[in-house]
Amino acid sequence: MEQLIDRYLRALSATPTNFVRYLDSKINWNSSLIAILGARGVGKTTLMRQHIKLNNEVATSLYVDAGDIYFADHTLYGLAEEFYKQGGKKLYIDETHKYSNWSTEIKMMEDFMPDFQVVYSGSPILSHEKGGADLSRRKLQYYLPGLSFREYLKFKHDIDVRVFSLEELLHSTVAPLESAQRPIALFKEYLNDGYYPFPVKGDFYDRLLAALNTALDIDIAQFANLTVPTIKKLRKLFYMIAQTVPSKPNVSKLAKAIGCGWQDTADLIELLNAANLTRSVEIHAKGLAKVKASEKLLLNDANLAYAVSKEAPNIGTLRETAFCQMVSPVLDVEASGKADYKIGEYQFEVGGKNKGTQQVAGIKNAYIVRDDSEYRSFNFIPLWYFGFLY
Repeated sequence: MEQLIDRYLRALSATPTNFVRYLDSKINWNSSLIAILGARGVGKTTLMRQHIKLNNEVATSLYVDAGDIYFADHTLYGLAEEFYKQGGKKLYIDETHKYSNWSTEIKMMEDFMPDFQVVYSGSPILSHEKGGADLSRRKLQYYLPGLSFREYLKFKHDIDVRVFSLEELLHSTVAPLESAQRPIALFKEYLNDGYYPFPVKGDFYDRLLAALNTALDIDIAQFANLTVPTIKKLRKLFYMIAQTVPSKPNVSKLAKAIGCGWQDTADLIELLNAANLTRSVEIHAKGLAKVKASEKLLLNDANLAYAVSKEAPNIGTLRETAFCQMVSPVLDVEASGKADYKIGEYQFEVGGKNKGTQQVAGIKNAYIVRDDSEYRSFNFIPLWYFGFLY
């Protein structure tokens, strides 16, 4: 265990604390079992290490990567038991999906170690875990998305702005940013390479593509026990979605293109959604019906669109992808039969400077979302406004 402690302490010493994600203040850190799920690269590892450093838990906590070579001939439970006997109080397990028996052994920690806390992170696909121990009634589960535009401004430009509610953004005369701060220019930066908090800007797309490939070839493949030929079909499906403008998915057409049956293709789409690589926007549907009733099938975020596009991504696709990535972490977004999207009582049509009110004429609580506007006026709302919801 000493070697793990040495690696833990070195990792903590290299962890910055000048910028902390919004989710840190939302988590009930006193819970006995906490799950932090999110796509690769969004900052789960840093979030856990920061919490240990900032809350004086270094001596009583242990952080480990579930993929560490230590676990080639040791178990997570065995480590936890030894640490517990030595007075340890909290075990942080990163990349939990790398460890095959994780749910059963975490359940054992809960059952046999009183007053011991476990925090684990992993791919969002873990929320769809089948078999093993059922931890759903025991854990508090949190989802960490990529940076909001608000967080990006703090992370990259040290611009501090508070969180705004949807109602404030729609009705308040106070803008989140002033004109002198160049909101449209800053927002374009964010759409290009601001969703993932990678510390080094120069190799941003290389790191993002590496994370994407790992999610496709390892995370999803291991979770669903995919064969090599099916992994190739999954990759082809993802890249087809990336090149398609937002529309109702034609699963039969996609199935034919990748050489899969309809049902298998629908299942692959669900896996991409579960891994936070794509996003289906539906109208009141559950389970497999999500694919059948999906009105829009998008990439998870605009940065992915830039990373995988050989040319500049379709501007219409970028607008709608950006809208969903900024709103979905905190609000329920549905497809609308009247406009593009619906959030509660509000309807939103997303477009550019030429987008008029014709498509929402006569619709109550309808707004036009424009990507090139600095400020709101009447029922016209700048797209960048929605980046301040978290």
